[in-house]
Order: sequence, then C-alpha cells, then structure tokens
Amino acid sequence: MLLLSLVGLGAAPESLAWWNDDWSFRKEITFDLSPAGADVAGSPAEVPVLIRLSLGNFEYFADAKPDGSDFRFIAADDKTPLKHHVEKFDPQSQMALVWVRLPRLTAGAATDKVFLYYGNPEATDAADPAGSYDTGQALVYHFGPAAGQPQDATGYKSEPSALAGEITPASLIGAGVKLGGAQAISIPATGAIRLLPDKGLSISAWVRIEAPQSQALVFQLSDQGKELALGVDGTKPFLRFVAASGVAPVPVTAAADLVPGQWHHLALRAAEGRLAVFLDGVDVGNAPASLVEIGGVLTVGASVAQSNYFAGDLDELQVSSPARGSDWLRAAARSQGVVAPLVVYGGDAQKEGGGEGYFATTMRNVTVDGWVVIGICALLFLFSVAIMIAKVFHLNRVVKGNLQFMAEFEKLGVDLAALEPSQGGTAAAPGDGRFGSSTLYRLYHHGVGEAEKRLVGQAAGADRVRTLSPQSIEAIRASMDASLTRLTQRLGEQMVWLTISISGGPFLGLLGTVVGVMITFAAIAASGDVNVNAIAPGIAAALVATVAGLGVAIPCLFGYNYLNTRIKEINADMRVFVDEFVARLAETHS
Repeated sequence: MLLLSLVGLGAAPESLAWWNDDWSFRKEITFDLSPAGADVAGSPAEVPVLIRLSLGNFEYFADAKPDGSDFRFIAADDKTPLKHHVEKFDPQSQMALVWVRLPRLTAGAATDKVFLYYGNPEATDAADPAGSYDTGQALVYHFGPAAGQPQDATGYKSEPSALAGEITPASLIGAGVKLGGAQAISIPATGAIRLLPDKGLSISAWVRIEAPQSQALVFQLSDQGKELALGVDGTKPFLRFVAASGVAPVPVTAAADLVPGQWHHLALRAAEGRLAVFLDGVDVGNAPASLVEIGGVLTVGASVAQSNYFAGDLDELQVSSPARGSDWLRAAARSQGVVAPLVVYGGDAQKEGGGEGYFATTMRNVTVDGWVVIGICALLFLFSVAIMIAKVFHLNRVVKGNLQFMAEFEKLGVDLAALEPSQGGTAAAPGDGRFGSSTLYRLYHHGVGEAEKRLVGQAAGADRVRTLSPQSIEAIRASMDASLTRLTQRLGEQMVWLTISISGGPFLGLLGTVVGVMITFAAIAASGDVNVNAIAPGIAAALVATVAGLGVAIPCLFGYNYLNTRIKEINADMRVFVDEFVARLAETHS
C-alpha cells in the first residue's frame, strides 16, 4: 500500500476537454459574485480582474516558462482566448500577478470561470496590455518596474510629466509609489482623461495612510478653475466638485473611514448628474451635481497648485471614461486586494498522456534525509507485508487441520488413544499426515502420551479398567497447558515486528519532518535567502516522510488486528479442547 500511495502521488487526475494539446497543464479559476463571495448584485462587463498566483494556490511555477509567456486564459467554453498581460512573474519567489479582461460576470452567481493554460516551452508571448482593457479605460498605472517612470498600460499611453514620489517594489500589487507629503505625480491634459457630462468619469486607486491627513488630495482633475478632486481629511475621504471659477464647490464627505496602516480601494464616480465616493467598492457618500466638461491636468498626491499634499502609499491608479458602474467598482475592489473573494482558485489538471504529475515535482525535491526515512519505512513495510502474508497462510492451515481433527475426535468412544499411530490410528506424527498444522492434534498427541506414561503396567480386562488418580489427571492438565502456551507463542511469532511498524512508522515520519524543517531553516540561516524556493524542498521532504510513516503504520495496524483476532480464536479453541480432553480422560480412567 505504501508503494501504491507513492504511485498515486505521481499520477495526474483525468482531464476532459482540452483547448490546445501543446499545453500540458491548466488551472480552473472561478469568479464568485454571490453574497458569500464578492457580493456583487449586478453584472459588470469588461472587468480587468487581477489573478494573484502564489504558492498557496499555484505550486507549479517550474512547469511554466520562466517569464510566464506561455500563460493563456481561455473562457469557460474552453475555446475563446481572453486578453491578458503579466504585471509580475517571479518564479524564484513563486509569485505572479496577471490581469485578465472578462467580457461579463453573472450577477450574484458563482458560475463564471476561466481556464489558465500553462506548460508549453515553445509558446510565444501572447500578452496584450492594451487589449486587457476596453476603450473606456483612459489610464492604468501599475507603477512598475521599480526604476523609471510609470507607464500607462492602456493604448492611450498617457505618461506622467513629473514623478516626485518613490517607487516601492513591494507594494500591494507588485510595485507602488510612496508619496512623502511634498511629492506629486503630474499627468498632462489628454483627450482621454476628461469629464464629459454625457459619459461621466471614474478614478480609482489603492491607498494606505499611516496617520490622519489635513485636506490632502489623492487626485485632482483641474482645468481653468474647474475641479474634480478626491482627498482625505483626517481619516475620512471627501470629494469636491467645482463647476466654474468662483462657483461654490459641491462637497461630498464619506460616512466611512480609512484605517491607518491598511490598504483601501478609494474611488470617485461622476456620472448621470451625481457624485459618489466609493470605499472598498461600497458607496459611502454621494450628492447631486450639474456636471460640466473638465479636462486639464490630472495631479496625483496634491493639487495642481502643488498644495494639499497627500502622505501615504498608492498603487494601481485607474481612470475610466465613461464612468464605471458601482458593480464594476465593487468587482474591482474585491478582486485586486490580498483578500480577494471574487477570485476562487480551483485545482490543476494535466493533459491526458502528459508528462510529470502534480506531485512528481514534490518527489523530485525530496532531500537526502527524506529519502533515508522513506527507505527505512519501505523496508519496514515490505518486511511487515511478508510476515502478514505468511501468517495468513499458516493460520489458514492451522484452522483447516483443527477442523479435520475435531471431526475425527468427536467420533471416538472410550478409547481416546485411537487416533494415535501406535494404537493403529490413521494419523501420522505431529506435523505430518492429514491433520497437517493442527494445534489441537498436537495437544491431543501430548495428552495421550502423558496418560500412557501413567497407565503403563496396569492390566486391563473385562472386570477392571486402568485408572488415573486425581493427581495424575491434574498433572496431565498442567502438562497440556504448558504445551498450549508454547503453541500460542508459536502462533504469535514475529507479530512483534508488526507492532514495531505500527508504533515506529509514525515516529520515523515525525523524524523526517523534524530533520527536514531543521535542515531547511539551517540552510536559510546560512544563505540569508528567505524565499519559497529555499523552504519548499525541506517541507516537501518532511511531508513525504510523514506520508511514508503513516503508509507503513496504517496497513500494519489493520493486519495486526486481523491476525491477532484469529490467533485468539485458535487459542480459545485449544483451551476448550484441553478441558474437554481432560474431562473425557477422567471419565474413562477414574
């Protein structure tokens, strides 16, 4: 069973339809809009969803190309490719960030899904950053790489004219930007980034503050005295709209707070004569407004006049015209964070007839100490299986011989020695003949021999019977009990090895676990390289060693209990036979 378990680990599950035979693996990804998931009541369309892969949901970075260029996202029909692009792919840290454009999501359901195909070393890069967004997406900044200016991922290529912030490589979604309270990003006026009353405008970003702000602006669109701005006062988001120079602003104050030290999805929406502030996908404040066209400069982290600076971290800046709906913003907020209930990662499948199975990579990573433990467990398992098989055959022979002997014994009359060869019986010496391995015949043979020793010299005739004293009968019983004990010991020979396997297997697995973890952390301490690749081999060794230990103990436990029960049954039959034989002996020779 241990060998079968290890073979099962290397096997890949069956897969049915397959988009392209050139790809060896695929992963199912489901989108949950139900109340138990992202809780999106509408059906947003053209949503760029973030697929965040890590060791927790994707263990097969080694099966993909080093840059993820063999990734293909296929719709639920397993035929239609979806536009996507890779923001970050790091096989060393085993992390990937990929954006996929979904044509439409089903309101309140958890039925939508896509397939991620990978495992084609000959594949060309099919990433399409601009195609990952529809024409309404006016601006997207991922703020990566760490060096240089951020680049617009959309086809409009609205690049910043100034970037005073610090690019941080480890932000919420890949790289981000840190604004220190006197820094801002300035994006020149373009035809794409503008508020049109009939189309509306939405602007969103992930923000994190460390302390309350004072009228700080996260972003502002300003044009000749007209303004659309979203900021933070204290810990509350606020929105301000100015239709013309000298006109009183329309303020909107959110009813919720930003929690310092935590990331929040912050967005404004200006459309259909209404202004709204969204926090983590929820409308937390709105007001009516007569919208006017506003273009001009988009300033991130301050006003165009370089005041009202924002201090904090910012990631994933997005601008859309026409404005995105509330369901679209909710889906975005609940798919991009570290906790993303919209995206549910399913299992991985392998193409039929494909190469290495899911767990074969784990077996390849088992270290030497793990293989030592597995080898010891395998030897224990094989030795225990050999003992169990031999015991089953031996006990079967014993039971068969006992049944045959009892059938003959029950036919005996007053002459209890009739089955002995010396008395003309049909049985041979113990261990031979038709009674085979019968333990009852051995007890009978021993009992008859003890009785004959005590009856020698006594004449028997028609008028007298050879007799045995009560002391002689008790001596015969004691001698047969001693023989019974020796037979019981023989039946239980080598059963101790099964108990060793039962108790020792899990402890050997635990030893493999402890040694694997110890070596792993020792290697990390020596190299100073803390990443998943450094940890995975030791953990794999520990887990496989544990499986091997349990693979020995579990079948041995079942086998031991079965064999021990049968031995107890045979032992009970022997004790009953001793009592019956002594009783009949006393009746015959009293």
